[in-house]
Amino acid sequence: MDFSLLNEGERVDDLQVNNLKIIQNPKGFCFGIDAVLLANFTTLKKDAKVVDLGTGTGIIPILLAGKSSTSHITAVEIQEEVAEMAQRSVKLNNLEDRIKILNKDLKDLSLKTNTYDVVTSNPPYMHPHGLININNKKAISRHEIKCTLEDVIKVASKLLKHHGKFFMIHRPERLVDIVSLCRKYKLEPKRMQFIHPTYKKKANLILFECRKAAMPELKLMEPFYVYNQEGNYTNETYDVYNKKSVEEGGK
Repeated sequence: MDFSLLNEGERVDDLQVNNLKIIQNPKGFCFGIDAVLLANFTTLKKDAKVVDLGTGTGIIPILLAGKSSTSHITAVEIQEEVAEMAQRSVKLNNLEDRIKILNKDLKDLSLKTNTYDVVTSNPPYMHPHGLININNKKAISRHEIKCTLEDVIKVASKLLKHHGKFFMIHRPERLVDIVSLCRKYKLEPKRMQFIHPTYKKKANLILFECRKAAMPELKLMEPFYVYNQEGNYTNETYDVYNKKSVEEGGK
């Protein structure tokens, strides 16, 4: 391992997939199970062209690269320090020829429109209510400070080719906003899954797959439970972490 890629206070976490690793700083915003769930909910055709909007430390592109053969992943992150960390994680895994990190505002992207097969996003969930430090990395990752839900959906639609797929994880309380905005920008919801912390708690996350310019027909998937009654991962959660491929037909 090349420890020269680490800055003070950072650590390397094992992603348990094809020996992939990721650099994280515990004082910053570390990835959670939502990113893992989104990466495994995503399906790719062989060698699909992918864009990840708001990539953070690059967890979703790295997982997609580890679980597919695609060599065309563009990851967009507005925060310079976070994007730089993501780039070091890409280098740590020798994925520079497959993943390109762009330190850009997604609203100002110059990527070619109507070109990409898949767009993924784990966007900020919360409205910027109350007193929030607009320069705080955690606040930017969690609150709609630098971009809104509509910004993400609008850009995703712009980038996707006809019948391209958009995958997103968000909060159930934004469900009406998500559906109305997706339809506004011609992204038709096709699959939806509610994520519950345990069997007795209400859903706190929701996974979405939309297709550009598709006919209406939504498949509501079985609920997903992260923990069982004993506080351990369910078999379904272990299956997510153990999933080897996100390519269509893979396991």
